[in-house]
Amino acid sequence: MKYILSLILCMGALNISAQQTFTDKLQQVADSVGRIILHQEKSITDLVNGALKLSSKKKQADVVGQDSVASVAVDSLSSHGTRVRNGYRIQVYFGDNSRKGKTEARAAGLRFRNYFPTQRVYVSFVSPHWLCRVGDFQTNEEAREILRQIREMGIFREAVIVKSKINARI
Repeated sequence: MKYILSLILCMGALNISAQQTFTDKLQQVADSVGRIILHQEKSITDLVNGALKLSSKKKQADVVGQDSVASVAVDSLSSHGTRVRNGYRIQVYFGDNSRKGKTEARAAGLRFRNYFPTQRVYVSFVSPHWLCRVGDFQTNEEAREILRQIREMGIFREAVIVKSKINARI
């Protein structure tokens, strides 16, 4: 009987903690551990707690930003109307793991965007290098055409075509 009662109490405690949000649990006062106080907008709290679902296009706009270069994993960008598949990208920058490498990768992305505003730009860190890759090309021929244009303009002399996961339009 004692075991059944303790089992019921444990199940009730699990049920109560399941209803508590992540941010509430994070801000709980714990003896000898300390206290965390969050000061953030309600939209962020809702997003963290799973109460707010953003549309895929909204996620892309927030992640990419209007004036910045995308620096996120490709798989997280798949949305309605696109799917992740094998394809090609053009690597326009390959740098080291320093702050300078990060800055140069982003600058390369912005410079590329000035010449080809319709192409997507992906800046990422693949240990131990900063990379800037551009485009979502389904065939090698599509990538070769843009690479040819890049070389004719005299920009990104070290640009190469690489196999990559891409966001393909359906």
